[in-house]
Amino acid sequence: MIYNKKLIELRESKDLKQYEIANILNVYKGLYNQYETEYTIIPTKHLNTLCNYFRVSFDYLFELTKEKSYHNFYENIDPLKSGIRLKEFRKEYKLTQEKLAEELNMARSAIANYERGRTIIATPFLYTIASKYHISADYLLGKIDEKIVF
Repeated sequence: MIYNKKLIELRESKDLKQYEIANILNVYKGLYNQYETEYTIIPTKHLNTLCNYFRVSFDYLFELTKEKSYHNFYENIDPLKSGIRLKEFRKEYKLTQEKLAEELNMARSAIANYERGRTIIATPFLYTIASKYHISADYLLGKIDEKIVF
């Protein structure tokens, strides 16, 4: 994954220390350090908090676009909308849940849970889908309404 460069850049642009970002996320500084070095993958909900704090998009953090943010965006991730969009994406690319799960190296039941809105798409799977299929992560999460394809 490649979000760590942007996280460091954004933090340093505001002259913030890692412990200050850790406080924003309500995690220990050591854990945030692991997120920033990508030793541990940062959960989607924490990335969303940082996107909102820095006023940037997931697509910007994932280096899918050079535009920092979208004009009309929602601060919260909508799991139900996200599930619908993931299912629409999968059908558009003629992917079964099994095939997508195989591509992402995950259980089919996880895809089903995402599509039912039971859980938010995990960071590594969100990044893989967005970068491989050139679709906006923000759109998939329901943070923007415009379907953006890169």
